[in-house]
Order: sequence, then C-alpha cells, then structure tokens
Amino acid sequence: MLLVSAPITVPEGLTSRPLRREDAHAVFEVILAQESHDLDEPMIEEADIVSDWSRPGFDVAGSTVGVFDGERLVAYGEISGTGRGDAAVDPAYRGRGIGTALAHWMQDTARAMGETEIGMPNPRGSAGDRLLEALGYHVRWESWGLELPAGASVPERPLPEGYAVRAAEESEYDQVWTVQEDAFLEWSVRDRQPFEDWRAQIVNRPGFEPWNLRVVVDPDGRVVSMAWLQLTTDTSYIARLATRAEERGRGLAQALLVDAFETGRAHGATRSELSTDSRTGALGLYEKVGMAVTSTWVNRGIAL
Repeated sequence: MLLVSAPITVPEGLTSRPLRREDAHAVFEVILAQESHDLDEPMIEEADIVSDWSRPGFDVAGSTVGVFDGERLVAYGEISGTGRGDAAVDPAYRGRGIGTALAHWMQDTARAMGETEIGMPNPRGSAGDRLLEALGYHVRWESWGLELPAGASVPERPLPEGYAVRAAEESEYDQVWTVQEDAFLEWSVRDRQPFEDWRAQIVNRPGFEPWNLRVVVDPDGRVVSMAWLQLTTDTSYIARLATRAEERGRGLAQALLVDAFETGRAHGATRSELSTDSRTGALGLYEKVGMAVTSTWVNRGIAL
C-alpha cells in the first residue's frame, strides 16, 4: 500500500515536496551540515541513507518530505520505522520555524500511518533536542557513541571450547538476521524487521564486503553471536552487535569486539567505535573493556 505524506507549511520563499531516491545525496549533505555544526565529528554516511531507502518495505515518497530554497534542499524529514523519525535542517536556515514544521509534519504523517507515538534522536543539548523538549517531547532513552582510545585494545577473552569467530558465510545470513532480531526485540518495541529489509540495509549497503559481517559459531556450526562492522576512511564502526540470550555471559560479545576491531585495523582503520543505548544495558560492558563515551544522544518522543 502506498502512503501519502502529510502536507507541511514552510516559510515564505521556500517550497516542499515528497522526496525521491535520487534525493539521497542532497539529504546526506543536509545531515552532514547539521552534524558538522552540532558534533565534534559528523557520523552520517551517504550509504546509510541509500541502504535505508532501498528497503523493500520503505515507501520513500510516502514517508519523507523535503524543504527547498529554489533547487537546493535545506531541510528534510522522514518516518523511518515504528515510532521513529529523522529530520535535519541546514544550520544556515535555523530560526525560521522549519524544525517546528517538520515536527508537526512527522506527527501528522505518523498518525496517518496508525502510529501511536513518534520520536527521534538528537545530540544532547543541540538545537533539535531543545526544540523537541520545548514542543513537549519526553525522553524515551539515551544513547552513546564510544571510542577505543588511541593505542588501546579490547582485552582478549578466550571463546568456549569448540566455538569460533569468523566472517559470516552467505548461507548463514538468515541465522545472523535471526540472532540480531531476537536480541533487539527484547528491548525494542517494534515489529520484526523483514529479512529482505535487513539485507537491503546490510548486505546490499553500498561498499559492503563479506568480511564486514562477523559471527561466533558454536561447536555445531550454529550462529550464536553477530557483529556488523562498517569501515570509513579511517574508522571501524560496529553498527550492530547481538548474542543469543542463552549464550550470554560467556565472552562471545567481547571476542567479537576484539575480532571486529582487529579486522578493521587490518583493512586500514586507525580508530575503533560503536554505539549503544540505555535500553540495552550494555554501556558498562563497553566501558569495562576500555571504551570511552564521545557523544551522548537523547531520543525524545510524543504520544499521538
């Protein structure tokens, strides 16, 4: 079923329309401008947008809106998943009510989709965070970016006998997806992500290589833990990390951290990063192995 993006009222002199897949680069540039202003270091990659918008279950036109000054995209909003939205405004266009208009558009669009709540993350104390707080959004959870300090390494922890860590084989991708979704759905209130959407975000992400997907397998060859490693110019970033519930407490996640960051270094990375949020309870684990918080994000939501 095709969705219809809600209307939006923009300041005089600007225009709006639903976005198209070919707008992904312009959206990347707007988010990059915002993150460059709000963070010590931007985190967005164009591949993030391209892969998200390539999901079979994502209707780009029905789930997005762009705000334009002539031909130039200066702000955008999207409903990217259950209860989740994203938006960005070029810092040069702040103070004109665009962020407020996007927030109301997001609410109207999510309500039309049958959602009961909508929200999004922002760096703590940023303009976006302050705006949502002023509009009555409540804090749903916090998240943190972490980095392994220069010269440090995650302590080695031996795997249980018969277990092995390696790159996932293509025939195991459905197991990797299952491990991730089973673990994430313990704390994330959403529907199970379809396998083809998962493939679009990970396996079909621009630049994906088979070694990006790391797994721990048990003595029977069953995937019991997974990590998805992304590599930028100089940074290895673990975007997802999950372990089967009955296998936790045995050092599998720590072994994957060691393996993933070593793999990243072998492919040219000089920095090692990941992120986590307060719903997972994993912050202490990462700090215990020597990682340090570099950024804090606040996810605020509002009932519809």
